[in-house]
Amino acid sequence: MNPRITVITLGVDDLEKALEFYRDGLGLPTDGIVGKEFDHGAVAFFDLQAGLKLAIWKREDIAHEAKIEQTPSSPTEFTIGHNVESKEEVDKVMEQAEKAGATLTDPAHDTFWGGYSGHFQDPNGHLWEVVWNPAWEI
Repeated sequence: MNPRITVITLGVDDLEKALEFYRDGLGLPTDGIVGKEFDHGAVAFFDLQAGLKLAIWKREDIAHEAKIEQTPSSPTEFTIGHNVESKEEVDKVMEQAEKAGATLTDPAHDTFWGGYSGHFQDPNGHLWEVVWNPAWEI
């Protein structure tokens, strides 16, 4: 397989609330909700970096599309890592996320491996790690 991951889709229960969090709270660029004219089609896309988008889509619509039963969500299924250039930027992003309505689960701190990180959950419970890794160049 030649990996070409272009969209990360998060299932949400309230599309409007999730849109407000990512667009207004975190400042991610978007054209807003599109596809409302289609059954199970309402979705919002956010530009992250060249070739990569974040999508938010109702959990019930993902289940319908994939033809699976909707199950309870769990924040420990995966994390989204947001790497930044400094400890100060970790603190800034964590503060911005909290002001936008995120729940801080692990305040920013020095890590055992020499980095600096913290975790927050978005309003739908998705777990994000904001991290500065001194060994990675951003």
